[in-house]
Amino acid sequence: MAIVVEHEKRKQRILKIALDVFVEEGFENATYQKIADRCRITRTTLYLYFRNRREIFNYSIKQLMTDVEKDILGVKEDHRLSCPEKLKKTLSLILNRLEENKRLLSVILDYLFSLSRTAGSGTLSGEKAGADTRVRRRTIRLRHILTHMVIEGIKAGQLKKIDVGTADDLLYALLESAFFRLAVLKRDSAPELKDAVDLTVNQLSR
Repeated sequence: MAIVVEHEKRKQRILKIALDVFVEEGFENATYQKIADRCRITRTTLYLYFRNRREIFNYSIKQLMTDVEKDILGVKEDHRLSCPEKLKKTLSLILNRLEENKRLLSVILDYLFSLSRTAGSGTLSGEKAGADTRVRRRTIRLRHILTHMVIEGIKAGQLKKIDVGTADDLLYALLESAFFRLAVLKRDSAPELKDAVDLTVNQLSR
């Protein structure tokens, strides 16, 4: 048991240090060797945890999205909250997670740009197609949860009878705006979007 705990602890340390390397060097220049060197371990030892730098990077994204989904599923199942309160709390939690992980967002953006540059003309490379599928899968799962909350609110009479798809697009656009401000504009936070969340959900409420 102690060995398992120690293994997981070192894995988390590698992820933390690797993120620093990705941020400082950019995805393309953050080599597997540089990550191993910064962690003060050999490549052979690093192979015990991750097969390549892409796996390290993908694991970081997966961990972030898993934490986000865990947060919002907890809100979704909290029957003490009204549907508008669930929407506000869910979107605020996601915004907080994005702010906490703004460095990772910048690396994700760099990664996607690097894939675009290396993809063949008009055709997704195998790597880009895989990344595209993973991002879309996670995005769809998140949107499904938001959609379910909107439908639940309409049925409960707590939200106006609105087009669910339009409401979902509106709410998700707030998250996309947060990504843009944090990753592209390099803002430290996006507090104005939290006010926008409250305003938007209030307008959708009965």
